[in-house]
Amino acid sequence: MKYIEPHAHMVSRTTDDYERMALAGCEAVCEPAFWAGFDRQSAGGFADYFHQLTEQEPRRAKAHGIRHFCWLCINSKEAENVGLAREVLALVPPLLKRENVLGIGEIGLNKNTRNELKVLEWQVDLAARHRQLILVHTPHLEDKWKGTKLILDVLKSDSRITPERVIIDHVEEHTIDLVLDSGMWAGMTLYPETKCTPARAIDLIEQYGRERVWMNSACDWGKSDPLAVPKTALEMKKRRHSPAEILEVTWNNPVRFLSQSPHFKLENPGVPGKSGG
Repeated sequence: MKYIEPHAHMVSRTTDDYERMALAGCEAVCEPAFWAGFDRQSAGGFADYFHQLTEQEPRRAKAHGIRHFCWLCINSKEAENVGLAREVLALVPPLLKRENVLGIGEIGLNKNTRNELKVLEWQVDLAARHRQLILVHTPHLEDKWKGTKLILDVLKSDSRITPERVIIDHVEEHTIDLVLDSGMWAGMTLYPETKCTPARAIDLIEQYGRERVWMNSACDWGKSDPLAVPKTALEMKKRRHSPAEILEVTWNNPVRFLSQSPHFKLENPGVPGKSGG
């Protein structure tokens, strides 16, 4: 099968992972800016990281026939330091012109603090001023519903933000309806412990339909699987979902959303019409 991995932190993965993903049919991987496994101490650390995302990782991916795209921001885990956040955000605007940059992400909340909310508002403003797509991280476990609601309130309060140009990631059973009802896209993260299992993600597709949803692995430094998307596609097949239905959430929908960025270019993207639910 061919598929797009729309959310993976490849800087934390080995070259063998790229090879395995290519063998499984991955055509493109999209890497949001996130935590480095430790809190960075200066804007210089982020400058090096952004260089890695926009120059080094595309070369690693290309060696295996995979297109690499990225998103830029300061992540919510490091947004508590508003002084650092202000310095990091000053680095971003010139980089938005680089050919593999899709937009601002993954922004959002971690512990739902006032400082995190302030930095979230700054980054939404940055995306609006530069007409960028937005990818949002929602908090884990017991704070997810509250955090998702706070994030949606920030996005809805900015009249410059177009809902269909925002994807809210890591949705679960208690948040997906909030996101879809807002007109924004919903990302289902196939993470074995703190997010959706393949079975739960398929349950959500069967309950809410295929429109404005995608699946991703969000593979990173923790226990995660860069092949989570094709493995879930196999589980969909076992549940008698048709090849067309599987293609819709593993290829067509990512292409629909990401093609709103002029930088998202594949040799044969095959952008289809509007999907059914």
